[in-house]
Amino acid sequence: METKKVTLVIADISGYTQFIRSEKKSAVHAEEIIFELLEAVIDHAAYPLTLNKLEGDAAFLYAEVTDENQSAVALDVARQAQVFFDVFYERARLLSTERADCNCNACQRILDLRLKAFLHHGEVVFKKIRQFEEMAGEDVIIVHRLIKNSIPSNEYILMTDAFYST
Repeated sequence: METKKVTLVIADISGYTQFIRSEKKSAVHAEEIIFELLEAVIDHAAYPLTLNKLEGDAAFLYAEVTDENQSAVALDVARQAQVFFDVFYERARLLSTERADCNCNACQRILDLRLKAFLHHGEVVFKKIRQFEEMAGEDVIIVHRLIKNSIPSNEYILMTDAFYST
């Protein structure tokens, strides 16, 4: 196990739970759509960001930082997070057009989906369990707790003070 300073990012799709509730055909299409939207975001994550794992309707990413580069990494990660929104909505529009002939609930509601991004800076413990690299620690818990908040919007970038002040 190893402790490292990192910037953590969660790109989370708003409206996922309602989106997948429907008849069986719609649920399959919903998962295909969510996969394609997350893939568009992940495809545009570049160094120093690394995908740690997918978490249902979210991508959990991190960037290792040092005292010397943490400000530059924070700026780059914030810029990338903004790009995630562009590629997410571009892909959603394309999927909506491609699936316009399907009358299932999921295909008709693609453009209802929104994206949120959570940015945090802290320390994590990296541990390897079989072939999986897991991150653990208080800062992993903090960034995940940010998802459950009372912000009345379902489309935003939320930065913690720890991230913003780097």
